[in-house]
Amino acid sequence: MKDERQLKDLAGVGRAFLKDFELLGITSVSQLAKKDGKKLYEELCRRTGTRQDPCVEDTLVCAVEQARDPELPAEQRQWWYWSRVRKAGGR
Repeated sequence: MKDERQLKDLAGVGRAFLKDFELLGITSVSQLAKKDGKKLYEELCRRTGTRQDPCVEDTLVCAVEQARDPELPAEQRQWWYWSRVRKAGGR
């Protein structure tokens, strides 16, 4: 079944992240689902020439997880859930 969601439909994805996805060459939810959030973060830092805030990494991981699982529990659709996972060494 084709995923009809758009990137803007993902929780935590606003105008700034849509621009980041554009910079990263990500144009669809199905394309995002095949990516690794941490690697996207590293690539974004490289392309912008600046070390992004770690919360950007958490939001990218969150977006990837949402892209992979449309039924992701509500708590896991929030970037701060993934921040706790990162801080606990879970990814």
